Amino acid sequence: MPNAEHDLLVIGAGPAGYVASIRAAQLGLNTAIVDKEKDLGGTCLRVGCIPSKALLESSHKYEDATKNFFAHGIEVSAVELNLKSLMKRKEKVVKTLTTGVAGLMKKNKIKVYTGQASFNKDKTVTVGADTIKAKNVLIATGSVPATLPGVNLEDPLVDTSTQALSYDAVPGHLAVIGAGVIGLELGSVWRRLGAKVTVIEYLDRIMPGMDAELAKAAHKAYTSQGIAFMLGCAVQGVTSDGKGVTIDIKGAGPVKADRVLVSVGRRPNTQGLGLENIGITPNKRGQIEVNARFKTSADGVYAVGDVIPGPMLAHKAEEEGIACVEMIATGHGHIDYNTIPSIVYTHPEIASVGKSEEQLKDEGVDYRKGSFPFMANGRARANEEAEGWVKVLADAATDRVLGVHIIGDRAGDLIAECATAMAFAASSEDIARACHAHPTLSEAVKEAALGVSGRAIHI
Repeated sequence: MPNAEHDLLVIGAGPAGYVASIRAAQLGLNTAIVDKEKDLGGTCLRVGCIPSKALLESSHKYEDATKNFFAHGIEVSAVELNLKSLMKRKEKVVKTLTTGVAGLMKKNKIKVYTGQASFNKDKTVTVGADTIKAKNVLIATGSVPATLPGVNLEDPLVDTSTQALSYDAVPGHLAVIGAGVIGLELGSVWRRLGAKVTVIEYLDRIMPGMDAELAKAAHKAYTSQGIAFMLGCAVQGVTSDGKGVTIDIKGAGPVKADRVLVSVGRRPNTQGLGLENIGITPNKRGQIEVNARFKTSADGVYAVGDVIPGPMLAHKAEEEGIACVEMIATGHGHIDYNTIPSIVYTHPEIASVGKSEEQLKDEGVDYRKGSFPFMANGRARANEEAEGWVKVLADAATDRVLGVHIIGDRAGDLIAECATAMAFAASSEDIARACHAHPTLSEAVKEAALGVSGRAIHI
């Protein structure tokens, strides 16, 4: 018999889960949330987005101090890396935010259970000694790192992103398998802090799925910074002798390194949920299939975030979580998958929203393009951050913005304007006619929008 009842039980306290639970509580639902970890926030907050951004920021400041301050007339000497302090700062950021999430649960009167949640055949959920009955259950358990055949993640020198966030020493040579977002971000962190970094990618390009022109520019930037790339290389296995690793590559010589970071994507985290007890069978990719209202094949059970098809992005998961509980509580909810941005937080930053040029060509869409380089932007020049550009893609007939791609300083912040504009079906003319403050980096967005019709001012 259940010893607790709720209107909604959310399984997973990551960005999708904790945000959904707060919105549900706001809508008047008796809400509970369960997570295996005592510290709430999920992978993103504890061992993902937040700690990686803390390390990216710290490593960027370290590199500025050692290499770039002279451009601003600042001379420094004897700059030393204190990795222990750097890691303590990261941990403090994480602790502050996990404590904040716990506070939000208390503020919104959300019951928190800690432990592995597992469905019973009667659709109750067991968590430790508790058996919970809920009118609705939302699965938001996120994802875990994927691996490759012949690669043993149990080896102490074979790491996932979790281990790579907490090295106690800078590796002499770090090999990264996978040229996606996580590999490039963490590769950048350790390259800045002094490691030799080699990125090994199966495809013939980096950042699969992103606009090809953007990826090409990023590849050039990372190479100039000292990251080595081996593209078109299939990893067949990794061996370790306790002192270093050897990466076996099909058709090429082996790569020897001190450590290897396996960054070949993530897979849905559904292990231990007892999905078979309620008739849910994940698809071939391990994802839980849902309909447009996030309903699974089990009545009263929903799923959002990394466990369902679609990009594995924290902000996408948050939007799904909110839309799902709004549909449960009010019958109505909304999410626009065409305006979800994607960001790589390296330096320069990379950000995209909407369609790439390749997608538009494949779909047979006639489009116009406007580009503007940051080297022609006054604020970028003043900041000594003139690398990169903004590209706006608009429908040739209607001028509606179909995609925006940015590589450059603060691209991740600049893309928000573009996503908002696209959410309101804006044209490139709408962006171009809006007054942008001077001098700001956002003027590059305005100029790229002007460029769609050949009217950019400063080039």
